Amino acid sequence: MGPSIEIEVLLLSERDGCLNYRAVREILPAFVHPDDAARQLAGLTTCTSGGLLHSTSWRPVSGGIVLTYAAVPDLHPERGATPVQVDAMACAGHPLAPSPEHVELDAVAAHACRHLALLQQTDEQVMCAATQLPAFWQLIAKLLPGTAGALTPVRLGG
Repeated sequence: MGPSIEIEVLLLSERDGCLNYRAVREILPAFVHPDDAARQLAGLTTCTSGGLLHSTSWRPVSGGIVLTYAAVPDLHPERGATPVQVDAMACAGHPLAPSPEHVELDAVAAHACRHLALLQQTDEQVMCAATQLPAFWQLIAKLLPGTAGALTPVRLGG
């Protein structure tokens, strides 16, 4: 038996001017494409106004891998959505070992939101989806766009 693959969907929403998220996870069923599993977990369909599903990251876990997707909108934020800690992040301990030993879910959610902020500026499909949920995307637009790593430039040397 090979390593397990878990699909993790961060369901994103806006409430009272704050970004919120909640996570749902499941083991990827055999012969199911990860995108299809994530879309089903999120409950999104082609009829979901402003619906967006985007693969944002992966990380190793004991015995397998977690594939993380960001999904907008969360169709049921009342089921435990919590505020996104936009400054949360995880760092690796060595340049040749880029995967941190442990990654808090808050850091994964912050990373996903920064990733969406980048896509909002560079991806036509995301730009179109953003027009359907302006309050949510206005909050995303306030974030420093990024894909991974430090939020601010690091100066080496003196």
